[in-house]
Amino acid sequence: MDKIIFGFFIIYVLLLFTITWVTSKKANNKTYFTGNRRSPWFVVAYGMIGASLSGVTFMSVPGDVATTQFTYYGVVLGYILGYIAIIYILLPLYYKLHLTSIYQYLGDRFDKNAHKTGSLFFIISRLFGSALRMYLVIFVMQIFLFDKWNVPVWLTATVIILIITLYTFKGGVKTVVWADMLQTTFMLAALVITIVVISKNLNLSLEGIWQALDAKGYTKVFEMDWRAHNYFLKQIFGGMFITIAMTGLDQDMMQKNLTCKSLHDAQKNMFSFTAILVVINALFLLMGGMILLYAQNNGIDISGIPTDRIYPEIAFNYLGAFAAIIFVIGVFSAGFSSADGTFTALTTSVCYDLLEIEKRYSSEKKQLYTRYLVHLIIAILFLTIIIVFANYHNDALIRILFNIASLTYGPLLGLFAFGLFTQRNMKSKYVIPIVSIMVPTCCFFLSKFSTVLLNGYKFGFEMLILNGLLVFFFLLMFSKSIHK
Repeated sequence: MDKIIFGFFIIYVLLLFTITWVTSKKANNKTYFTGNRRSPWFVVAYGMIGASLSGVTFMSVPGDVATTQFTYYGVVLGYILGYIAIIYILLPLYYKLHLTSIYQYLGDRFDKNAHKTGSLFFIISRLFGSALRMYLVIFVMQIFLFDKWNVPVWLTATVIILIITLYTFKGGVKTVVWADMLQTTFMLAALVITIVVISKNLNLSLEGIWQALDAKGYTKVFEMDWRAHNYFLKQIFGGMFITIAMTGLDQDMMQKNLTCKSLHDAQKNMFSFTAILVVINALFLLMGGMILLYAQNNGIDISGIPTDRIYPEIAFNYLGAFAAIIFVIGVFSAGFSSADGTFTALTTSVCYDLLEIEKRYSSEKKQLYTRYLVHLIIAILFLTIIIVFANYHNDALIRILFNIASLTYGPLLGLFAFGLFTQRNMKSKYVIPIVSIMVPTCCFFLSKFSTVLLNGYKFGFEMLILNGLLVFFFLLMFSKSIHK
């Protein structure tokens, strides 16, 4: 079976390079950064599903049902509110200003320091967040496939990152938009097929499956203990602001939207994407519950298995060869769809926000060489983080990622909110960098010691909101009216 799985992986990679060959013909810097603003909205909407879900959703969300039941769906409900804010507030702003990097807005609204601060926080957050998402894919494939062949993890990681680097190197975001469509298809196929295979084994109707899940207590959506990290109001409001920050203020996700032909098309894309995403997340939770039922019905002990490994453990060892092959294709699709857009978005942010290549270099050739070099450096950093993190992985990765996002996207949330909803500017050019570093640092220590300081209270997704509010508050303290 291992050779069959590897064969399907080779076919999958060949399909990606076929898309690269088609989409990178006559590609230039505009193609790489903006896709020449010609992407069909429905292709962007469909492809963004895979990019948004990633390998973390694919494995951590189903596995986490064992400990948090369906309470993650509160976050998903919050997503809807966040996407509405993006559709009616952020997208019109980005299209009005004709932005390539969304952090150019901070430079226009405040100054160069704000521009570079916003970009740096995105770069740090995305670099670590996407590297950890890709790590999860490599981690699973290493355990269930490449360890059997005595292939070291660093080599596995290097080959996969090299593949992503090569197929995004020339076509950039144009290639990513179309590749994500393929990857989303494979990922959703894996989800649906796994549900069908397990349901046949359980010999239950959909209603019967729900009743069995309910009897086991897995269908709990709303946690009512306000001190718990997954208290339902924390989940909903956390999901809302996570969406605004990690999608609306994220160059990776917005760069794909900005390849649409018009604002109207981008808004149609986001409406369609939101509706589909809500349904798909529900299916991932359902699949997680079904995996637990399957394990219990077949006497499989999963009590000692980390939550990120429950789904692959069942898929590889119990559901048969076909399910294992489908799982591999799905998990690679989920991982690649997250990483490829990140390479392009990080390269764009470094080139436009930090290096300002259009101002610095008048020659198209120099801009091109700079972009090539930045792309390669991003790939090396990405690979380094994956290899380092391979020595540390003891929690559901989705919680680790959201903890990182709460600290790094908080300053972006506060900065953009202050720019949009006030008519004030800073008294000093150093205020924004200092506040953006100080507040997340304080939030980190507050979160770490909250149970001692706050009578057992545990921060969840609401840490992002607190972080953003504190940034907004301190900016307000050290600001002045623009009209004075």
